[in-house]
Amino acid sequence: MTDPARHLVADALQLASAGVPVLPLREGKVPLGNCRACEKISPTRSRCGGRPNMRSPGPCRCPRPCHAWAAASADRQVILSRPWLDAWREARAVGYHPGGAGLTVLDLDNASAVAWARAHMPATRTVATTRGEHWIYLGAMPSSNGVRPGVDVKSLMQYARWLGPGAGTMTRLTDAVRALVVRSEEANPAPIGGRLASSTPVPWSRHVATGCRHTERYVTDGLNRGLAKIRALPESGAGSQTFGVARFLAAQHAHCPGPCGLSTIAAHLIAAATSVGVPDDYAARAVTRGFDAA
Repeated sequence: MTDPARHLVADALQLASAGVPVLPLREGKVPLGNCRACEKISPTRSRCGGRPNMRSPGPCRCPRPCHAWAAASADRQVILSRPWLDAWREARAVGYHPGGAGLTVLDLDNASAVAWARAHMPATRTVATTRGEHWIYLGAMPSSNGVRPGVDVKSLMQYARWLGPGAGTMTRLTDAVRALVVRSEEANPAPIGGRLASSTPVPWSRHVATGCRHTERYVTDGLNRGLAKIRALPESGAGSQTFGVARFLAAQHAHCPGPCGLSTIAAHLIAAATSVGVPDDYAARAVTRGFDAA
């Protein structure tokens, strides 16, 4: 093994010893390609059943580090196994799965994004990157790219490049960070049938929930009952009801392979809450907290 590969493995083992799942990254900061047994047969399917776009590692038990973040491991025996050692020889960097370690990375891609974060986000541990900074918070949450110009949120279902321990004390994840993803999904609705959805939340369907184990009727019936409970409280209590409905609905998907279209469900809950006078920010926080509680 070459010296660069040895250094990568040493860094990977150090991270793993702290409970951080790691994976090798090749040139361009991208994961190694899937092996032939796991190769894609369509944009959403692979021969092994696959783990792409899933909320937790799926049925694949490939000994290679296939499927990007979903293959990240903190197991020393896996990291030092022959298939992984072959992968480390091809690697150029160490990646890690923040959500798997209970972390969230605010990836600030340029000086303007860093300046915005310093003005609006709670201070936490920072790591210098080539063009900006990584801000690392304690706590996991859904990931989303482009929540603001030059700002990505990397946590569940994503990986980040390891660039060192950084400086400062990690702060626990706050509502200000969680709200970035909710606001981004409201401002950038998912494409439906090749066009952008209107400001009205789009219906929950298999377009946004390709990995949900429930039938469409089961999910929509439950969602409609929850929306009715929120709208039945125009005077007071709608915010708390939104939290409760969000927690209940998210819990129904706890054992799905995912994705389950929770962002679409969140948009409906927020719209119902605001329709009876709950402020936008409060409604978004209630939904985020409900999902987290589940």
